[in-house]
Amino acid sequence: MASRSRFGTALRCSEKSLTRCSEKPLTRCWEKSLTRSSARSPRCFSSQARRWPSPSRPARTPGLQQPWRTARALSSSPAARHAHLDKPQPGEELHVSFVDKDGHAHTFQVSAGDNLLDIAQANDLEMEGACGGSCACSTCHVIVADEAKYEAMDEPDDDENDMLDLAFGLTETSRLGCQVKMSKALDGLVVKLPSMTRNLQASDFK
Repeated sequence: MASRSRFGTALRCSEKSLTRCSEKPLTRCWEKSLTRSSARSPRCFSSQARRWPSPSRPARTPGLQQPWRTARALSSSPAARHAHLDKPQPGEELHVSFVDKDGHAHTFQVSAGDNLLDIAQANDLEMEGACGGSCACSTCHVIVADEAKYEAMDEPDDDENDMLDLAFGLTETSRLGCQVKMSKALDGLVVKLPSMTRNLQASDFK
């Protein structure tokens, strides 16, 4: 009898609890859960936003220099002057004329110390200068028109004479343009460009 009474009491308690749970509306439970989650969501999103980097700025890496701080503005360098010639100072102009293969004369104002190879190349005349002005070829061969001007020049050294021996159309007043520098004594110099040149260099005979 005692066991039956206990079983009956437990059954009645379970029925009461089920009745109470069924009487409670489920909407209240959902409203409470939604209220709690909505109250917490801004805090969660703000904390996550602090953890994740901004898309407009890359994440920092320890020990590495940031690229947006080291970037430099674009800059341009002035173009190098051909043959490195400076304009003569007022009152210090020297004059030199080149007679090309067709017989046309080209006169230029130059400064003291400028050599004939640089002057010709700076003014787009046909003078090759294959060795770059190192007196190792004969492609800058010129013929001095006035013998008096030729005598006013410094005498050619052995290296220049060796290269002149390879020049096409060699004359008594032939010089290498890279070895003739303008001076006041050579003001008004006139040189002729040979009709042909031989591109033979000192290295070809080694």
